[in-house]
Amino acid sequence: MLNINECDKIATVIKAMAHPTRLFLMQAISEQEHCVCELADMVGADVSTVSRHLSTLKNAGIVEGRKQNNQVFYQLIRPCLLDIYTCVLNISK
Repeated sequence: MLNINECDKIATVIKAMAHPTRLFLMQAISEQEHCVCELADMVGADVSTVSRHLSTLKNAGIVEGRKQNNQVFYQLIRPCLLDIYTCVLNISK
């Protein structure tokens, strides 16, 4: 049985993932590392919006960024979280 601290940690991660754009970003950077500008183009949003989404994922321990010159490249460090996509998509209504 999970304790309350473990439940709190799980809830924090799920809350961070609970946005369509963040789910898309997680999938995109699971395949290969991308800079914020590339991700902004993929999503069709401005760089500052994508940066905020990535910051939420980073604070939850889902992604990490690597600075190179003036760009930050992100990668998914918890790929097991993508398993939830399949699980959720298989829920029948």
